[in-house]
Amino acid sequence: MPGLLERFSLDGRVAIVTGASSGLGVAFAQGLAEAGADVVLAARRADRLEGTRKLVEDAGRRALVVPTDVSRQPECQALVDAAMAAFGRVDVLVNNAGIGTAVPATRETVAQFAQVVELNLNGCYWMAQACGRVMGPGSSIVNISSVLGLTTAGLPQAAYSASKAGLIGLTRDLAQQWSGRRGIRVNALAPGFFASEMTDQYKPGYLDRQLQRVPIGRVGDPAELAAAVVFLASDAGGYVTGQTLAVDGGFTIT
Repeated sequence: MPGLLERFSLDGRVAIVTGASSGLGVAFAQGLAEAGADVVLAARRADRLEGTRKLVEDAGRRALVVPTDVSRQPECQALVDAAMAAFGRVDVLVNNAGIGTAVPATRETVAQFAQVVELNLNGCYWMAQACGRVMGPGSSIVNISSVLGLTTAGLPQAAYSASKAGLIGLTRDLAQQWSGRRGIRVNALAPGFFASEMTDQYKPGYLDRQLQRVPIGRVGDPAELAAAVVFLASDAGGYVTGQTLAVDGGFTIT
């Protein structure tokens, strides 16, 4: 029986992180590598993946860069095929790729709404489907949802909120399909406010107002969210499936 801290180890495992070129995706990749996993890095901006590759390799793990647009199902399958060709296995998927928008509902176009759903929700499904075909027992999928899948935050974000709420439903369904029959756990994280490209786009004063709803009183450190990913990805989270864990400083209780 492994010791408690040993349960958090990802030694010998292979993880895929989508949206790994910036923000939280970089923190996820680095955290998984520090826990012992080799990491397959995916994003549309291939040039920006090189910085993440260095972080993984500096942690002593192998990295594979695969440019991928997850809204395109064939590219999701090609990503998993590349991971299998390079490492022979896929144990962890962190479904992190996504975009955020804030468009008033009466002005949002069909194309704007569809783009968000195709990337944030459909892309996560295509990635999970491709990984689910090759993952073995003990594997883990972590879908990165949002507190906006659970509550609101004062901006007109119908497409984003709908996609993130849909991801929570997808998490539950895949968990009930795969946890017992295939041994693949599926969970979601609902991050609150963390420094990212999305928060960089907020208008002055918005974040300060929202932090009044956060009992801890500050934005999150990406390393805190990466620690939650490692928990769900590892044997430490072995009896957790179908759940959505809010990592939000208490935002969703206010």
